[in-house]
Amino acid sequence: MTRRYLTARGGRALLLAALLPVFPGMAEEGRLGVELNKFEQGETGGCRAFFLFRNQSGQTLDGFEMSLAILDGNGVIDQLLSIDAAPLPIARTTLKLFEIPDIACDDISEVLLHEMTACKPQNADPVDCFDFMDLSSKTPAGFVK
Repeated sequence: MTRRYLTARGGRALLLAALLPVFPGMAEEGRLGVELNKFEQGETGGCRAFFLFRNQSGQTLDGFEMSLAILDGNGVIDQLLSIDAAPLPIARTTLKLFEIPDIACDDISEVLLHEMTACKPQNADPVDCFDFMDLSSKTPAGFVK
């Protein structure tokens, strides 16, 4: 099992941050929706993962890092990734793109959020994001806590 660290600010991850309008019903008030929206085969044999972050939590998140376990087609943990998705502006939908190296998209059966390594609202102490976070997936792979 390989542990990798990815940041949206540099390193091996690609960042595509777009502020999109929040449509009614997309995320419940007081909640943070994290959606694994799409997989796309990467040019180097890895898999690009597109995440949508719908921040209706009532606070901008200046710190937001997740540790993910990537499970292969047999349900075995292939690798651990730490991704940095901050900042997540209040009342916005943000798109972030991350590379998952060394695995084809079709070989990913599930993405497990096993730890929140950072969740810090702007001008406030860190909080437990698990309490107000909802996960979903539009890919063939599940996205679960």
